[in-house]
This record gives sequence, structure tokens and C-alpha cells, in this order.
Amino acid sequence: MISNMKKLLIIAATAMSLCSCSVLSSVNWNAEGLANAAGKVMTAASINDEQIAALSRQTIVSLDQQNVIDNGAYAKRLARVMSGINEIDGIPINYKVYKTSDINAFACGDGSIRVYSGLMDVMDDEELTAIIGHEIGHVRHQDTKRAIKNAYLASAARDVVASAGNYGAMASYLLGDVGEALISAQFSQAQEYKADEHGCAFAVERGKSPYSMYNALQKLMSLSQGSDNSIIAHMFADHPKTEKRMEKMKKMAEQYTKSPQ
Repeated sequence: MISNMKKLLIIAATAMSLCSCSVLSSVNWNAEGLANAAGKVMTAASINDEQIAALSRQTIVSLDQQNVIDNGAYAKRLARVMSGINEIDGIPINYKVYKTSDINAFACGDGSIRVYSGLMDVMDDEELTAIIGHEIGHVRHQDTKRAIKNAYLASAARDVVASAGNYGAMASYLLGDVGEALISAQFSQAQEYKADEHGCAFAVERGKSPYSMYNALQKLMSLSQGSDNSIIAHMFADHPKTEKRMEKMKKMAEQYTKSPQ
């Protein structure tokens, strides 16, 4: 399997070589699009936390415009759950509820947390706290940063393809790719384990049951069986891996209950 860095180098080399190629005009390549692809690859290779935050803010603005923001009962409940949680590693947080039947939540590097009302419909406050802690864990462990790097990679690849035709119509793909990375990022099993542990500890620190993360995972796996919800079905389709995550969370919860409070 080709590593992400090798993919980055391949795309960058392809874009830059096509930009300088003497047959550029004969095959109708768009030099601006190729240069943009090369630039995205170089950004992905060296992207820093400030750039992540800036891109996250732009993407969140776009996502907020595309979704219905709840300002009623869901928003009040989320505010209650988030009470006392004001920052992620020094970055002020902001949170909103997307009113949709989808079951999901995500956090990103600018401090934005978005929770779907569909998730709130099926989780109690303790489980919801653990899931939010899980998503914050992905940010703290740099998993979201890696997902955004991959989004740059995907967008650069689109630019190379688009440069053979109408680049102008394709140039806005980056925010869409980053949005997709935030909403349905595919993390490794090791990354999920660490985020689960963070979610469990996050819930316990806020006076919730040590079994909050375990119960949330159990509920999500059950919901994924026969579900037509594309997000939840996709994320928990691999039941053996989810069962291993549940087993780890059960053991972690048991350790909490055995430890002196």
C-alpha cells in the first residue's frame, strides 16, 4: 500500500511536471489548476495548527450554511451537557446542533463542535458526553489534522484531473473535501481506541458513569445493524472491531469502579 506521503509526492511531481511540460497547450492542461494542485500538496505536507484552525473555520461556515441549526430544545440540552467545557487546549469552543436524522458528531481544530439531533435522539446525556469527549480526543491526538491533510490530498488529485478540462468549476472542492473529512473521517483502529479512552475519561471527569463510552458504542453498533443511515452504518459496519472497542471500554470502566474515588 502506498503511504500518504508517497501519494503526496506523486501528485506534486505530476502537477509540477505537467506545469512545465512543453506539450501543455496541445493537451489543453490548465496551468493554474496544476499549480494549485502542487500548492495544495505542499501545504498538506507542512500544514500547521494555525492553518488547520483557519481552514476549519472556513469549512464550518460552509457546513453551517448547508445545515439547519437548532435553537430550541436540542440547543438547550447541548448547552447543559457542555456546561463548564469552554476550551480545547486553550482554544475557545463553540458548539451547535444540526437538526437532522443523521447520527453523528464531530469536532475540529478551531474549537467547533457540531452534534446532530439524530444522535441526541438516541443517546442519554452521559453517552452524549462520552461521544463529545471521543470527538475532542481526535482533535487532541492530531487525528483530525491528519484527516485534513488527506482532504488536501484528495482536493489536489481533483485539481490535477480538472486541469485537463474546466478547472474553474472544480476549484472549490477543497472545502467540500475538508467537510467530508470532518463529518465521516476514517480513523485507524488505534486512533479510535485512543479517542474512546479519551471519551471515557472525559465523561468520568464530568461526573458521568465510567460505562458511558461503553454504553454509547454498544448502542451505536446496535443501531448500525440494518440501518439506512449512511453515516452510522458506514462507521460501525465492522462489528468485530467495534466489539473490541467495547471490550476495551468495559475493562476501562471496571478499572474506574475498582479504583478509590
